[in-house]
Amino acid sequence: MTRRSRERIKSVAAVTANGFTRTVLETDGFTGWITFKQMSDEDRAPRVGGIYVVARRSAGNPEFLDANPGGRFKGKDPSVSEEALRLNWVDDAEVLYIGKADELRRRLRQFADFGAGKPIGHWGGRLIWQLAEAETLRVAWKETPGKVPRHEEARLINEFRDHYGKPPFANDPHRLGA
Repeated sequence: MTRRSRERIKSVAAVTANGFTRTVLETDGFTGWITFKQMSDEDRAPRVGGIYVVARRSAGNPEFLDANPGGRFKGKDPSVSEEALRLNWVDDAEVLYIGKADELRRRLRQFADFGAGKPIGHWGGRLIWQLAEAETLRVAWKETPGKVPRHEEARLINEFRDHYGKPPFANDPHRLGA
């Protein structure tokens, strides 16, 4: 077994055992930890493939907005009911969404633009914007050279599901009937 393989196994074991905290994810190679506004202002995300997380700063009960301020692509409202939001909520989880990108900078800009009300056709993670604390959420990313981002995303979501019993809050719109 190579040193890199041993490090990867330790990293995955730490995430699975300790949850998805910033400290654990930083150990796993996630960087950034900035708001979407900071990211847009500074274009800090790399132009390579990878995975990303959207996280809150603290645990506790969320406050939901009645309407999602996200973009209306083809006039469709991205809002969901408070009941659906509460059903999707994952208690005690800092990570709210796990995503993938062939180019992190482009995808994270799309994510931020959607939240700013622009009509972006990609609705992945749209529930994020129906949180009252959306402006304070942090985004972090991890480059995945030599790996397929969608495989890494699936792996991380499965680890999250193993730890919390369901996927992150904004990762499964199918549960909403959307």
